[in-house]
Amino acid sequence: MTRNGNDVLPELNGDAPPEGHLPSALLRILNESGARKVIRTQSEDSGLSDQVPFPFLALVGQTEMRTALLLSVINPAIGGVLLIGPRGTGKTTAVRSLNTLLPEVEVSTCPEGCMPEDYEREGREGVCAECAAKLEAGMPITRLEPVKLIELPLNARLDDVVGGINERIAVAQSKVKLERGILARADQNLLYVDEVNLLEDTIVDAILDAAAAGSYTVRRGAMAGTYRSRFVLIGSMNPEEGNLRPQLLDRFGLRVNVRGLMDSEERLEIYNRVRAYRSNARLFMHEWAEATISAREEVMVARELLRDVRLDEGAIKLGLDLVRVLDIDSHRAEYTMFEAARAHAAADGREFADVRDVRAVAPLALRQRRSAFMVDYISDQQREDDNIRSQITTILGE
Repeated sequence: MTRNGNDVLPELNGDAPPEGHLPSALLRILNESGARKVIRTQSEDSGLSDQVPFPFLALVGQTEMRTALLLSVINPAIGGVLLIGPRGTGKTTAVRSLNTLLPEVEVSTCPEGCMPEDYEREGREGVCAECAAKLEAGMPITRLEPVKLIELPLNARLDDVVGGINERIAVAQSKVKLERGILARADQNLLYVDEVNLLEDTIVDAILDAAAAGSYTVRRGAMAGTYRSRFVLIGSMNPEEGNLRPQLLDRFGLRVNVRGLMDSEERLEIYNRVRAYRSNARLFMHEWAEATISAREEVMVARELLRDVRLDEGAIKLGLDLVRVLDIDSHRAEYTMFEAARAHAAADGREFADVRDVRAVAPLALRQRRSAFMVDYISDQQREDDNIRSQITTILGE
């Protein structure tokens, strides 16, 4: 484990895995991509200027953060990840590097987001006229695309987020048309909000409603449109810049406290890798291509296996006992923990999640769930209720 205590997965050692962990290729790659493996790249400049993401597997240390992100990709039902920590600790780099591991999903080719299931459920009324004609002619209206990472700009307006009138078309063609917003474009993708604690309240409320319902409705005068918004919410924040509203904090499935690495060798390795990446990003990415392809395949296998993964009785009992002992009110606690445990087992190639999986993901799912304010509030209310009942007994002479 790394010296800062952030690792969820201990170091794997050949044929003798540590207690509580059955290594899959994905978890083995994750462990081996820390400071234990030194990659040397040439500094030759190829002259390319396109954006090449930093390889996810080239991140040093921060195993808890990387594990949380991977589990959310494997199982979107976890409810996303919140990364909490100071500036410069690799939070944004880690999220953006997920692009290199994301699997493929079926997406609509229609600007309105029509899907075949809409037609099956509602007929021609459920899709636009063009998609209805295509479906009736036996033509597809979807295609396979890699899951995307959609970033929400900090200065985004509400219309940018939920959608609104297309002003360009309104001016140029004298037509009023609703245009999908960022939340609709994030459907089946990852929505990343950097500095999530600095968002305006109206934006936060729109994200919360869309994430909870999986869809949302935009109304502009007589026009209305309902859009799907089934996304994995990933946020990052620096607590020095302000706190996060409790209702938004509760929406994030996993919470990761990210600190800078204190080991000198690890910090030097970070420097060497960043320098190599900045010298020649494409060559650096090429050095990690084989491991990246293997990890992406493992993610896809884990997503398929997830459908068959079940919790055993021991895992269920441990999870429920933990929630009770920790005095956590939110029912999202055990839901998130059990879904994360299922994803952890799927990553290990197992069809049953057990105590080992719950033990691995419990800190991620349960931290910051207990509200001291609500515990005190309920205790005060209980004392008041007891006093009321006592006075009733006294008045009745019982």
